[in-house]
Amino acid sequence: MTFITREELAREEVELLPSRETLAFFNWANVSATNVALAQNTYTLLSAAGASANQAVLVSQS
Repeated sequence: MTFITREELAREEVELLPSRETLAFFNWANVSATNVALAQNTYTLLSAAGASANQAVLVSQS
């Protein structure tokens, strides 16, 4: 981990971002989310049950 001193922190500069409307005009994001779940259990004595779940989130931005 890198530590910075108070003097280094004081020298940092900030810049205001454009308004949300301006950013929204130039940026477009397509978000797609999928959830898939699968469970299996057999009807026999002393059977085992298993389950699996996967999740994916894709974001493309232009």
